[in-house]
Amino acid sequence: MTSRERLLAVIDGAPGVPVPCCFMIFRALSDKCRDEYELATRQLEMGLDTRVRLDDLPVRFAPEVEIRESVAPPAEGKPPLLTRAYDTPAGPLTSTIRQGEGWPYGDRLPLFSDYITPRAVTHPVSAPEHLEPLRHLLGPPTDEDVQAFLQEGARRKRFADDHGLLLAGGWRGERLVPGEDKFLVGAEFGTVSVVDTLMWLCGGTQPLLWAYDEPDFLEELIGLLEEWNRTRLEIHLQAGVDIVFRRAWYEGTDFWSPSLYRRFILPAVRRDVELAHGAGVRYGYIITSGMMPVADLILEAGVDVIVGIDPSQGKGTTLQEVRQSLGGKIGLWGGVSGPLVVEEGSEKDVRAAVEQAVSVLGETGRFILSPVDNIRADTERSWRNVEVFIETWRSLTASAS
Repeated sequence: MTSRERLLAVIDGAPGVPVPCCFMIFRALSDKCRDEYELATRQLEMGLDTRVRLDDLPVRFAPEVEIRESVAPPAEGKPPLLTRAYDTPAGPLTSTIRQGEGWPYGDRLPLFSDYITPRAVTHPVSAPEHLEPLRHLLGPPTDEDVQAFLQEGARRKRFADDHGLLLAGGWRGERLVPGEDKFLVGAEFGTVSVVDTLMWLCGGTQPLLWAYDEPDFLEELIGLLEEWNRTRLEIHLQAGVDIVFRRAWYEGTDFWSPSLYRRFILPAVRRDVELAHGAGVRYGYIITSGMMPVADLILEAGVDVIVGIDPSQGKGTTLQEVRQSLGGKIGLWGGVSGPLVVEEGSEKDVRAAVEQAVSVLGETGRFILSPVDNIRADTERSWRNVEVFIETWRSLTASAS
């Protein structure tokens, strides 16, 4: 079987397929690679199953939007304040963060990024009157954007077909997008995820308050994000992907109760799954914590694979609990903590974690092994543990076959 065939067979629950190993995110390696092609090739050389990812479409603001950026000098004991103001025909929006240690964008402030929320002083969307201005920031891609995206998508599809690899949409890391201000600077994702986008725009607390105090407004806001996101998803499906991924890190019950999930999140997930399945494409759902109380709803939506099973850092996601509730019902991807085990653990820890993951979840017949959710550390220990991780997986799958 090719890597593509093996991954799809496991996601679909085909019997008798050995556990594949496909790293969710491998930042330590991708930082050493020129492009997606080199990243895929080097993972193949390591013996891993892998995928070819599509880049995202640029995020375009309406032409009439004016952007002003400023940096305020640091106050005593505090980092500088970085502000980006958007002047739209419907009114202004303002985003302000404290740059602080680890801010990766210099003196620029993207609209979307995981780096924003913990540093935010002012979020761009904080009241119902910000809904109309936001519409001007969520414009459709241009015809030139779509053409360029599909052309590069065709190139990556040929590469994936030539090497027997999965072609995936909606799952990219972060990088700066140089050039004009009307591009998003920061995160790029195909199915950006309605709720991750919501948290970037509004923070982690305000949407939950709106769910109780102003539910109609929250539904309208989510509907706007869903419509914008679905346009981008449709273009990804035109590129001939095998699977699309939805960022759902902020969609678990660490934030939302099951009843709020059912009202505000489930309908959009279900519609996206139906759209993907209508194109013959599998649908992956990336969530690493707080999934078990809404597991039945994720199954109800028709998701094909849950990505990010983390037994160490997730809440309620021990391997036994996941197997008992979801084993055999849906694809499961992950099984070992990346930072705690692969980056910081001993070789013995790595072997034990891989053996346990394959033993407990491999028997479900629908398990893909991976560190969760990233390997970032470029250290001697981390690279040696990656070798041990792969060696242990190989020995287990060889003996199983």
